[in-house]
Amino acid sequence: MTETAQTNSTESQNANLPTHVAKTRMAYGKKATYEQIGVAWQNDDGSFYIKLYGTQVVSNFSLYSLQPKDDQQS
Repeated sequence: MTETAQTNSTESQNANLPTHVAKTRMAYGKKATYEQIGVAWQNDDGSFYIKLYGTQVVSNFSLYSLQPKDDQQS
């Protein structure tokens, strides 16, 4: 496979990966934990498409940018 074909293959695989994770805070203070409730993709116009898991009713949540795997190792 040529370098161009490998690059295109990698780009197409990464095209559908979420860019952010949606989390909600459970409890407060030092006992606070964050539960992942979904994922999000940033659109070209700066808006977000958000896909929440399950059927829970969530009144507030935060979006956190996902780090590429290469950045997580360093």
